[in-house]
Amino acid sequence: MPEMLIGGEWRAASGRRELAVVNPATEHQVASVPAGSPDDVQLAVATAKRAFGDWSRTDVEQRATILARAADLIHEHAKALARTLTAEQGKPVAEAMGEVNHLAHGVRFYAEAATKVRGAYQELPSALGRSYGLVIRRPMGVCAAITPYNFPLTLLGTKVAPALAAGNTVVAKPAATTPLATLEVARLFAEAGVPDGVLNVVTGRGAEIGDALVSHPDVRRVAFTGSTAVGRHVATLAAPDLKRVSLELGGSDPVIVCADADVDAAVKAVIIGRYWNAGQACLGCKRVFVHDSVFDAFVSQLVERVGRYEPGDGTVKADKPRLRMGPIHSRAAREELLEQLADGVDQGGELLIGGGTGGHDRGFFFEPAVVAEPGADSRLMTEEVFGPVLPVLRFSDMDDAFARANDTPYGLGSSIWTHDARLIHRAAQEIESGMTWVNQIHYGYDELPFGGVKASGYGKEHGIEALDSYVELKSVVVGGLG
Repeated sequence: MPEMLIGGEWRAASGRRELAVVNPATEHQVASVPAGSPDDVQLAVATAKRAFGDWSRTDVEQRATILARAADLIHEHAKALARTLTAEQGKPVAEAMGEVNHLAHGVRFYAEAATKVRGAYQELPSALGRSYGLVIRRPMGVCAAITPYNFPLTLLGTKVAPALAAGNTVVAKPAATTPLATLEVARLFAEAGVPDGVLNVVTGRGAEIGDALVSHPDVRRVAFTGSTAVGRHVATLAAPDLKRVSLELGGSDPVIVCADADVDAAVKAVIIGRYWNAGQACLGCKRVFVHDSVFDAFVSQLVERVGRYEPGDGTVKADKPRLRMGPIHSRAAREELLEQLADGVDQGGELLIGGGTGGHDRGFFFEPAVVAEPGADSRLMTEEVFGPVLPVLRFSDMDDAFARANDTPYGLGSSIWTHDARLIHRAAQEIESGMTWVNQIHYGYDELPFGGVKASGYGKEHGIEALDSYVELKSVVVGGLG
């Protein structure tokens, strides 16, 4: 049985309880892991706190070297990590390989960025004597990294890598249903030279150990990715101790396809942006508004391409020209998708393709769907749809398109397909989202800060800017200069 990592030691849960990990494609148990308790969280945080002093004083170049070595090891073990990820999460192996490679790239990015962080020098007024000021960056202490089931490795990297690069220690808590690949990555970090206690992983259910981790008084920084509802709960738990918190939450990204768009390119990008990982992404193309003049051409190509997907076991490639789509991660999540789809059709939407369960005896499969013109008040338009269902809607007026794009409580990503510089400028300025892509798929680059607005959360991950989320700025005044 895989064990938790606390202080460099692989251990069972304090209560000796276990948690089953089930393959959503087969519904068979693939492993069990410790079902951690608040006592395990207490031990992990205390261990990370003890390790913080030495790690924070470690030469930054040494920290960078260790992270670079970790990136190399992740790359070397990519195939094995991908197989593990597919077994516990369900995504096809090819998609799992993409996630592992994204993780390695992100860890390497922060390895290179670690030595590039600068402070500031400021001349000061001489009323109190000659002096100057410095702005320095100091690591914060113990950081909590809480990740969901949909991209457990990529989202682990965006938290752990900048935290370690800045000199902090980490207690990571993966989703209860996808802990296996995270534990293997932690093993590779240890092999790369991360000292005992600097990176710890506690497994178990969020209600039992997530709450204990977030509310622990010695945790100074909380990085959470998950649903908006749980994000609000995390913020409430962190508030009494005024912890630094970043919340990357749900999304309902709009896509605007203009009259001058490259329709073929837009369809191909939307396909990836909506149906990758069986649509289980906070960031993705979730509401598409298409200009009247290209609507029929866009929808025709979209439906034809969606029809190529074949839901099935992610370890088995589909016969060409079919494309493999893995399962929804849980039975409950699939049931919610079916309910949202039914509501969209009941409120005026036309189901153009998909929406069934695939006819499998086992597994939580769902046939990718396209729905034309669901009602504005339908669940497909007002809620986050965490699966492969795509509403497509007409527009003729750009003001209307931008207004409808913003008619959502969420604000994570967005995109526009046009070569008109005026419309590109409007999209950048007017769409209420943390990121806007122009003529490109929704993809979180490690090089650019990423995060949402409104109900999609606050705080940024990715980019050199993320390092500032893991340090405290301190002003130093040097006087007595004569």
